[in-house]
Amino acid sequence: MMRRVLIPPTLAALPPRLPAGQVHLLAGQTMGTTWSVKLVGPANLPLGAVRAGIEAELDLVVAQMSTWRADSDLSRFNASPAGSWHTLPAACFKVLGTALQIAALSDGAFDPTVGPLVNLWGFGPDGARNAPPDAAALAAARACCGWQKVQVDTVTQAVRQPGGVYLDFSGIAKGYGVDRVAAWLRSNGISNYLVEVGGELAGHGMKPDAQPWWVALESPPGSEISESIVALHGRAVATSGDYRRMFAHEGRCYAHTLDPNTGQPVLDAPASVTVLHADCMLADAWATALIVLGMAAGGALAERNGIAALFVSQVAHGHTEYLTPALAALLE
Repeated sequence: MMRRVLIPPTLAALPPRLPAGQVHLLAGQTMGTTWSVKLVGPANLPLGAVRAGIEAELDLVVAQMSTWRADSDLSRFNASPAGSWHTLPAACFKVLGTALQIAALSDGAFDPTVGPLVNLWGFGPDGARNAPPDAAALAAARACCGWQKVQVDTVTQAVRQPGGVYLDFSGIAKGYGVDRVAAWLRSNGISNYLVEVGGELAGHGMKPDAQPWWVALESPPGSEISESIVALHGRAVATSGDYRRMFAHEGRCYAHTLDPNTGQPVLDAPASVTVLHADCMLADAWATALIVLGMAAGGALAERNGIAALFVSQVAHGHTEYLTPALAALLE
């Protein structure tokens, strides 16, 4: 298998002096998945305090944005009566604003109101299912969706519940969590790190051996495409894959990649889409939008917006791939 090396231009900004200390590893669980942080620091670095700081940032994301917790800010909004206004915490409001921005740019391929469909198809807190929903249930869920229904007041950071809208940040919250942890590390004097939450990553600086944080881009199981590795410095990477969650019924697989416009799992979706971006939150959201759109429409949208993305699609003889110009420009 060939190896492809991607070098972001930010790598040229690495300081000439090597970081002093050693690489420490911390890990845990959050958002129904795992997190890990590799960081460079002295041997006597107070890792307990660092862990507490990291977990506090991730716990904030869960407390504000989890649909699996009835007491989260997002869940309280989702259960609120029609016509009511709700002031959201700053972090939650920021993620909503970004989600609506990507929804507009992707013509709804990314839609933070897709929650009723996520639950209906068995990919949310309502529990899994082993058969598709009937037409009536699907129509009812689709009637509740539509990012254009969300009305916000940027002055008061309030959101209006029009009735039945169920926000779901599962396509963006992990990336935001990565960004929060990275920001916390930098604000506490830790400038050389690699942060990962559920496969979404952000890196900064380098290791004591002068090597950057090399990361292999995720590929679908059984894929024989070229392995791509990227040096993360001031860059984040997120992958959306239709192989991650699915169920089979009568010989057909129904993946968790849902098209908000049809209310159903995407037919012939790419096996995966990986996005490289300065912000992990945006990488996460764009990866979701692009996999819904597919290689042709998604690739065109990524090109228009200068997004560095890798599309991998399954074909009869295996897998095929497409690198957007922004990603191809990083080839060493």
